[in-house]
Amino acid sequence: MDSIFQEDTITLRKREIKVKTGFISHANLLFYAENPRIYSIVWKDNGAEPSQEEIFGALSKTDHVRETLVPSIKSNGGLIEPVLVRNNVVLEGNSRLAAYRVLAQKDPKTWENIRVRILPQSISDSEVFSLLGEFHIVGKKDWVPFEQAGYLYRRFNTHGVDEKLLHVEVGLSLARIRHLIRVYGYMLKVDDRNPERWSYYDELLKGRRFNHTRELYPEFDKKITEMIQNEEIERAVDVRDGLPKIVKAGGNTLKKFMNGALSFHNALQEAHQRGAGNFYTKKFTDFKNFLADDQVDVEIMNVSADEKKQLIYLIKRIEVRIGQISKKVNGKC
Repeated sequence: MDSIFQEDTITLRKREIKVKTGFISHANLLFYAENPRIYSIVWKDNGAEPSQEEIFGALSKTDHVRETLVPSIKSNGGLIEPVLVRNNVVLEGNSRLAAYRVLAQKDPKTWENIRVRILPQSISDSEVFSLLGEFHIVGKKDWVPFEQAGYLYRRFNTHGVDEKLLHVEVGLSLARIRHLIRVYGYMLKVDDRNPERWSYYDELLKGRRFNHTRELYPEFDKKITEMIQNEEIERAVDVRDGLPKIVKAGGNTLKKFMNGALSFHNALQEAHQRGAGNFYTKKFTDFKNFLADDQVDVEIMNVSADEKKQLIYLIKRIEVRIGQISKKVNGKC
């Protein structure tokens, strides 16, 4: 059907951009291959851009399209929110376009035309990405962290946009932007594009808590990555809470973990037994509890004279050593 387009504006970077809203045939529209959701599920490892058919095939099989958008659009008789278009490319609303085409496969006439909001051709790529960032990172935030990071990664590495401009575009802190780009780049490096594993790598690369371990064991990240991918580390929380305990335990526990003598589960158990970083506190507590047992007094009184002499000697040595340690610990308090 012919559509009478209505003029409107959207605000971006403190300026008003003229847009037109109306209906056009969905057959005239193209999916936006650079869309982070499309990029994460369709793009090939060799960097070759997927075809329009491949994009539709992938999107149309997602739960979001099949179970949410298709029933919603059908129930409403169309889109509540129009897709955003520039030069016949759907910049925002690719899943909605896929849902429309799923419906059109069964009823082409009813679902021939789709509601669109058309951007002027003069809008720049930088403004487009800024607009997408405003929609999905600052606004409704419906991109998962992996997709947000993918957006920033390609802006930085493919389009050459520096971190300060990205900060202006999406409003995230420079530190957050750097971290997202780093984690996404690492996931590409280890050939893991599974968005559900984002949290594992996010925790692995967060902060400096594993830096000393990386110096001792340069293969640390590789080993943890393999454990994530073969599901020996089953949850992201294990990287966040369990792995630091193994690292804090250090010593033979960490060594056996790194050389494969201990599994993640067994290393974590041993770390807990050693106090999970409070090894010396636990040792002294065990010794104190041993001495506090009344039965110890009875048993000591019944030992032989030779063993008593040995005990007297050891107790005196312990007294001296405890005094030395006490001075050192108190000196640091």
